[in-house]
Amino acid sequence: MPRRGGLAVLLLAILRAQLSSAAPLNGSKWTYVGSTGEKSWSKKYPSCGGLLQSPIDLHSDILQYDASLVPLQFQGYNVSNKLLNLTNDGHSVRLNLNADMHIQGLHSHQYRAEQLHLHWGNRNDPRGSEHTVSGKHFAAELHIVHYNSDLYPDFSAASDKPEGLAVLAVLIEIGSFNPAYDKIFSHLQHVRYKGQQASVPGFNVEELLPERPDEYYRYQGSLTTPPCSPTVLWTVFRNPVHISQEQLLALETALYCTHVDDPSPREMVNNFRQVQKFDERLVYISFRKGVILSVALAGVLGISIVAAVSIWLFRRKKSKRGDSKGVIYKPAIKKEAGAHA
Repeated sequence: MPRRGGLAVLLLAILRAQLSSAAPLNGSKWTYVGSTGEKSWSKKYPSCGGLLQSPIDLHSDILQYDASLVPLQFQGYNVSNKLLNLTNDGHSVRLNLNADMHIQGLHSHQYRAEQLHLHWGNRNDPRGSEHTVSGKHFAAELHIVHYNSDLYPDFSAASDKPEGLAVLAVLIEIGSFNPAYDKIFSHLQHVRYKGQQASVPGFNVEELLPERPDEYYRYQGSLTTPPCSPTVLWTVFRNPVHISQEQLLALETALYCTHVDDPSPREMVNNFRQVQKFDERLVYISFRKGVILSVALAGVLGISIVAAVSIWLFRRKKSKRGDSKGVIYKPAIKKEAGAHA
């Protein structure tokens, strides 16, 4: 009997060990569509169905100007003398960034760069940005992910902690050829399948940012992929960047979510999360778009009123002059008429 009891305890321990080791593997499997798609994320990742979720639609009703939002400082972003690791992680193409890269200007903390990646649609519907502006989707979106290096030792430790992460989001439209983005796109053929990696020459990552990076939207949100931790301080740049139709097509058609030997390869397309509810939150903006427009309209209205009053006064003055001339002239006519009688 003691042997049986000991064997049962051993088997139970083995079973528990197998279950615990299998859980992270199964838990890491998620997609954008199908049974493990976005609608089912919250079953394994409760935060995905919780508060402060991203992305969102940036529309006028939730925007508020904040004069304290200062231009960000991009330190160490020029990594032209480095080699960077480009990888296909099965969800996006990811460029791991240099530890010397960081941004300042986010409260009182320094945020160190971890990686950048992209989200896009497909060749038939090239509307793959995650954030939208007044309901408008852009062709794609770039995210540069940072963690709070003042409070936490690395990205993993920071990812689910307060003030842990900061993400810069760049909206991408179709336009002219973009040489900065081609420093990523020209290497996509080397990372076509999940798990493939390639070393690529470094470059000035700041060239990926749009014009006027001092104009941006700021709000508290979450990661847009599981586990959807609500620990992200988002900076979405107001102005988009442009890439060519050919560059976008390369992004939409080059990559697969599956391994090279998978018998059922799946194209990496539509890897963006739908916009989330934005209840009782505000998005703060660093630019005074609404105020400038109001001032301009007020100026035009003021000029119109002044012009209208000036015309009215001029006409009134002219009318009075006409009346006074009549009063002087008419008696003269009467006197002349009396003489002739």
